[in-house]
Amino acid sequence: MPRHDAPVLALLAAGALALAACTPPEVRLHAPDHYPERLSAWGVLQVRGNDLVLGRDVTPYDVNTPLFMDHALKLRTVWMPEDTGASFVSHSRYDLPAGTVLSKSFFYPLRAGVAQAAAGWDGDVGRFDLGGVHLVETRLLVRQSSGWDALPYVWQGDDAYLSPTGAIERFDLAVEGETAPLDYVVPTGNECASCHATTAAREILPLGINTRQLNRGYHGAAANQLAAWRDRGLLNGLPDPANWPRNADWQLGEASTDHLARSYLDANCGHCHNPESVIDTTGLWLDHGAHPLRRMGACKPPIAAGRGTGGRRYSIVPGQPEASILTFRMAATHPSERMPELGRTLVDRRAVDIVARWIAGLPGACG
Repeated sequence: MPRHDAPVLALLAAGALALAACTPPEVRLHAPDHYPERLSAWGVLQVRGNDLVLGRDVTPYDVNTPLFMDHALKLRTVWMPEDTGASFVSHSRYDLPAGTVLSKSFFYPLRAGVAQAAAGWDGDVGRFDLGGVHLVETRLLVRQSSGWDALPYVWQGDDAYLSPTGAIERFDLAVEGETAPLDYVVPTGNECASCHATTAAREILPLGINTRQLNRGYHGAAANQLAAWRDRGLLNGLPDPANWPRNADWQLGEASTDHLARSYLDANCGHCHNPESVIDTTGLWLDHGAHPLRRMGACKPPIAAGRGTGGRRYSIVPGQPEASILTFRMAATHPSERMPELGRTLVDRRAVDIVARWIAGLPGACG
């Protein structure tokens, strides 16, 4: 299907082209046994001078409720081969064509040369000035005919380099006015799969490419991001917009406590804790589904959590967040206690507060 410009995507394309006033790079696909050492070889994004330039037909996108990864901000992009598009399977899954390249670049704003924790950004690639950010890593998900491959690239100077064994990047990070050293963990390829491959088939799948996460505006435009994808031919078969589910916009924070908490748990925990996950041995379901409170942890004792219980009896004690394992694990930093286990070493205090308020408002009591 040909891709017709929609207002929001036209605005994004104009912003990306204005970055360098030159021809954008062409995206190049690579076979699994010939993955390039340099990220620039893909053509998805490249550094030119002090600007980050997106490749031709590379579309930036955003999600409503992001994964928390030590306060890092993310630039997300999608590229699909010409005359192809994703197919709607369900609101929770889209089938992206072979040759699709998804990228997620992790960065921090700089102030006086020090990385800063920030609540979010407006996603404006037209203002992505590398002089004002610390760019740490870019992760690619590449759809080959055999399935998805996860490739972590670590930034060094004006390019990023393939690091399948992961890395630890050390730098100072200022959070709420306090600066401390951070050991930022770049995951290994296998660690990427541990979160992205949770179905019975152990197939790597993208996270966040679903209706409830993509159903939003973008780049300050009134146009809906999903509608723009549909109109451009990036996504086919979408049902009536009136039935599109939507996670809470975490950056705006204007939703109810219930919606914010459930959206956060869905995005940060639900890929493992759901009825279809083979790695959820706990029977604790934290995805978007309309589950009974017991399945979501209310008065539910842990199957096996060791130190992760913090001496508490139940995953959730309605009305008592301080007695709940869920908030204890969210507020923990020790590897044997924290949840999620991967992706963070710091505490998302705003999320802990919102989930605590949600638990405080739940009905019932544990006997």
